[in-house]
Amino acid sequence: MKPAILVVDDDEVMRQTLSDVLKKRGYTVSTAETGGQTLSSVKEQLFDLILLDIRLPDMDGLDVLKRIKDIESDLMVIVMTAYSDVQTAVMAMKSGAYDYIDKPFELEELKILIQKALETQSLRNEIRRLRRQGGKKYQGTEIFGNSPLIKNVMELIEMISQTPRTSVLIQGESGTGKELAANAIHYRSKRANKPLMKINCGAIPENLLETEIFGYEKGAFTDAKGTKKGLFELANGGTVFLDEIAEMKSYLQTKLLRVLEIQNFMRVGGEREISVDVRIIASTNRDLSALVNAGQFRKDVYYRLKVMVIEMPPLRERREDIQLLANMFIEENNKELGKTVTVISEAAKEYLLNYCWPGNVRELKNIIERAMILSDDNEILPDHLPIELRKFQMDGTADLISDNADLTLDAAEKKHIKDVLMMMDGNKSRASRVLGISRSTLREKLKKYSISAA
Repeated sequence: MKPAILVVDDDEVMRQTLSDVLKKRGYTVSTAETGGQTLSSVKEQLFDLILLDIRLPDMDGLDVLKRIKDIESDLMVIVMTAYSDVQTAVMAMKSGAYDYIDKPFELEELKILIQKALETQSLRNEIRRLRRQGGKKYQGTEIFGNSPLIKNVMELIEMISQTPRTSVLIQGESGTGKELAANAIHYRSKRANKPLMKINCGAIPENLLETEIFGYEKGAFTDAKGTKKGLFELANGGTVFLDEIAEMKSYLQTKLLRVLEIQNFMRVGGEREISVDVRIIASTNRDLSALVNAGQFRKDVYYRLKVMVIEMPPLRERREDIQLLANMFIEENNKELGKTVTVISEAAKEYLLNYCWPGNVRELKNIIERAMILSDDNEILPDHLPIELRKFQMDGTADLISDNADLTLDAAEKKHIKDVLMMMDGNKSRASRVLGISRSTLREKLKKYSISAA
């Protein structure tokens, strides 16, 4: 996406000259000749940089600068002045200007200054994005497997990533790799050098979720001491990943619908529409269509999200990938733990291949890590595997074949969770680790199946 620059000068010749020069360099350029026009433009559009003349017909340029910073605190501003005095320059820098340049100036000098300002802004955005992603630039972008199901997922991701803005709904059980798929779509797309902003809609209190996603204006509520940008603004040009979208309340779905339809929204306490260019990817481990039918999720939002749907297959349906994934996790843990494990014994392999994997790939990863910690040789043995996995092999299979042959998937999952909780003496933390799911996911499943952990 081309950087957007606003040129502010009351001299028509100067405005036109700068506009022509900057457009030839590939920038998107807007112009204004008064302070009032400048502030209106900043409220209505998103700019990467402003070239601001210090002398304007209706307002002092320094006042305009301060008011720009009140609207967008991190907006880059280069002040232009025909009055080369140190005091004006110092005041401009104290008011938040990135730099200043004296008139008359050489165009090459201005070009270099603009380039440095935009590079600085880009670096700020990159740092913010890396912090959001735990410091890993391309955290989790590869999906592994040779099964037909996972190959279909890979092909679909490749096709979707080539579209400019298509909304995506990723569905699947916990631990199947929904976030991995979202990462892959973003980093294979033309948006890869722009931010990928993520939020778990079920992990943030309802009253905070709105401000995290949409931001807020100064004074919108008691603690709003300044303006805050939300995820959609921070992700402008990139992608927003809304995890656990089913947990989003109806009134927020209404605001989300406007972004999905016309890429516009208002901050909390705001009075103006803000336009952004983002791709929205949502994920859920729940049946959204059933929630729609039950009146618990907005139908219009659901159909806007599911322009493209990716179904992440559970591990039990892609057993041919278990060995490949296990070997990959062994390689990762050898580096992490300083181990030299090279093989899984045939007996241990049988346990892995015959397990039902309610926690999917995440559970497999946790079990391999546990086994490698326990192993003092180059081989993973049955004794290194969790007791519930071996117990499933000994009597779980027989149970499924006989007494529980008619269980639905939900019923089988409910039984497994209850068995693990019983083995862990009701300890939810240990049970969640064994199952390879988070405590919040375990709480959801306990509520879903009306299971008491007491």
